[in-house]
This record gives sequence, structure tokens and C-alpha cells, in this order.
Amino acid sequence: MPAKTTPEQYNAQASNPQLLYDCSKALTDIIIHDIFKPPVASRIYGYTYLATYEALRPGYSSYPSLLGKLNGSTPAPTPKPGEAYCFPLASLKAFLTVARALTFSADLWDNFDKEFTPRLEALHVPADVYERSMLYGEDVAKHVLAYAGKDHYKETRGFRYTVTNKPGTWVPTPPAYADACEPQWNTVRLFTLDSARQFRCPPPAKYDLNPSSPFWKLTQEVYTIGKRQDKNEQAIAYFWDDNAFVTNIAGHVMFGSKKMTPPGHWLAIATTLAKQQKFSMIQAAQLYSLASIAMYDAFIACWDEKYTSVRIRPETVINNNIDPTWRPFLETPAFPEYVSGHSDISAAAGRVIAQLVGPAVAFTDSTEHPYGHGVRTFPSIEAAYQEASVSRVYGGIHYRDGVEEGTKQGEHVGEWVLTKLLAKPLATN
Repeated sequence: MPAKTTPEQYNAQASNPQLLYDCSKALTDIIIHDIFKPPVASRIYGYTYLATYEALRPGYSSYPSLLGKLNGSTPAPTPKPGEAYCFPLASLKAFLTVARALTFSADLWDNFDKEFTPRLEALHVPADVYERSMLYGEDVAKHVLAYAGKDHYKETRGFRYTVTNKPGTWVPTPPAYADACEPQWNTVRLFTLDSARQFRCPPPAKYDLNPSSPFWKLTQEVYTIGKRQDKNEQAIAYFWDDNAFVTNIAGHVMFGSKKMTPPGHWLAIATTLAKQQKFSMIQAAQLYSLASIAMYDAFIACWDEKYTSVRIRPETVINNNIDPTWRPFLETPAFPEYVSGHSDISAAAGRVIAQLVGPAVAFTDSTEHPYGHGVRTFPSIEAAYQEASVSRVYGGIHYRDGVEEGTKQGEHVGEWVLTKLLAKPLATN
């Protein structure tokens, strides 16, 4: 019979951040498998990490609660006074409960649980504390899921966008000519912003095919970059592709490839930095939660602009007016161009991560090496999100102003999240 562990011992073992990192990787793997679109992936991450943080936070008095501050939220359930808990255990239970509820592949979660549950049982938390902690994690998870259930997400399912075919407006692009992605995403509830238009972007360059117009010059830039096929630019574009489902054509055969979404990529970067900085579990949970919240709100603000300006993609303009055989290096995503979603959410996550990790921290990103996208090293987080942004121009799918204004909007969102949710200097542990 194993020796009885003290609260200090089992809490120290349970608060090993590697347990959270392993859960995080499992969630991203399942999001890739289930082919969730990037905005929807940001919703899954947002609520999962919110529950994770809130179930862990009662064990760390210097870390502020987020529930009660987020739009439409109420405070989280509180632990029973005088009772012993293992809050890291509760946090992991909250993570797994919400993540399973918001994804599809129950069989993959079952397989993960078979390996992960024995690791939790091996912590030798006393049976009464183990059960009480797991129940508390479930209570927090149910509270967060109830909150998620009222965010208007369900009401946006099944809505299809009607293409207007007005000059200069978005139309489906090859090779899949897919329907517009999430045309009502601007109607889901925000976490922190007062409205989707709180940080409104300036109008895009007016559609004008006159060779002296700003719009034509933006188009020519994309065309020229695509024609020169610079290997370094293409490497940058491919590294940050992050297209959840890429259409491949070989002869008469069409098939799809699954990839990591932009939110998944940035949360994997957060994992890399948390490990590099030797973050505690509560620090990692806070990092994941705030970065996810920022990306979710940035997607809503960005999508509001996309379906307001409904701007045409470079591929369509170039094929119709310059070169019908031209193709972008990356597959054009199925939604309007302005502003760039990847630029927006990268900057939002980047501002949050830089605040919590440090703005001048250099790092190597091997996140997508398993998917064949290589490894890149950056001198700072801002350098990484700026490269992610310009990669969309290199890939031939965005105009320069679309990425620059998307980056600015994302920076505003990230700073707003930090201001609203971190009322005092970052807690340390």
C-alpha cells in the first residue's frame, strides 16, 4: 500500500504544468481531426481554457477571476469552506469536460482518457479529496458550458451567405469554390469588447481598376510577388499557412489535407514559451485563457469588418483583369479579404503573450514541424506576429492594407483584453 501523501506533496505533483500541456496538445489534435474552422476553434479554446483557469484559480489568491468580468458572465462556483481540494486536479477535469463537450470525436477523448486518467490516479490524492476536486472541476465546467450556451453560436449554424456579384465584392474562389465561412460570426457574444466595432478599421482602398489607383497598385504588388516566386517569401507563407482544410488536386482527383488553425498555432507557441520560461501551471493556465479570449474577440471584430466591406480577393481580380492562369501560392480562404483574420488574431494573441512572457523573449517555433512546415526562430513575439501577418501577402491571398489594418485591430483587441481582465500587475507564483 503506497505511503500516504501530504497535501503539499500531491498538490505539487498535480500542478506539474506538463499535465496541462498534454491536455492542450490533445485538444488541438482533435480540433485538427474534426476540421473546425478557425473562428469556431477559437470559441472551443476560449471556453475550455476559461474553465481550466477558473477551476485552478481558487488555489492561488493573487490571480483574479475572469468570470463576472466577461460579458454576460456570472462568478464561478466556489469551493466549500473548510474542505480540502486539489485544484490542479479540478482544473484538468474542467478542461477535459468542456473540451469534450465542444468537440465531436468522443472516441479520441476516450483513448486519451485511458492513458491520462491513470496518471491522475498515480498522484495518490486521498480518495475524498480526489472525488471532491473532480466534482468541483465538473461544477466549474458546467457553469462555463451554460455560459457558452447563451452566446448565440447555435443560432448562427446553417446560415448561408448570398453572393451579390457587385463589382469589387467577394465571390467564391478556386479550387473548391466553397461557401462563405461563418458569415454571421459577428453576432456571437464577445468576451470583453463592448461591440464588434469597438476598434473599427478604416475603409479599404476603393475598388478601382484604373492603373493609377491605390487599389490597382495593391493588386499589382500581390501579382508581382506571386510571379517572382521568391523562395524565402514562400517559406514564410507556407510556415504560417494554418489552413484547417486545404484542397489538393492531382489530375482528376481532389482530396483534402488537415492542418492546424491559426489559434492552435498561437497556443502552441504559448506552450513553447511557457516551457521555455518555466511557467507554473497557474501561469500557463492564465496565459492560455487570456490569449484564447483575445483571439476569440479578434475573430468577431475581424469578421464584422469582412462581411461589412465584403472585399474581393486578389486571386479574382488578377484572374479577371491581368492573368487568368495566375494562382496564389496558398489556397485562398473562403471569406472576404478585408481585413486579414490571421493578421488580426496573431497580433491579439501576440500582445497578450508578450505581456505575460516578456516582449523581447526570443524563441524557436517548431509547432508545425510534424506537418512539414519547418522551424523558424524569432527575436521577439512581435516579430513573429508581424511575419505571420505579411505571410498572407507573400501567399497571394491578401492585399497589403488588409494585413496591416488587421494587425492594428488585433493589437488593439489584445491590449483591451489585458486592460479589462488584468486590473493589477501580473501576478507571479
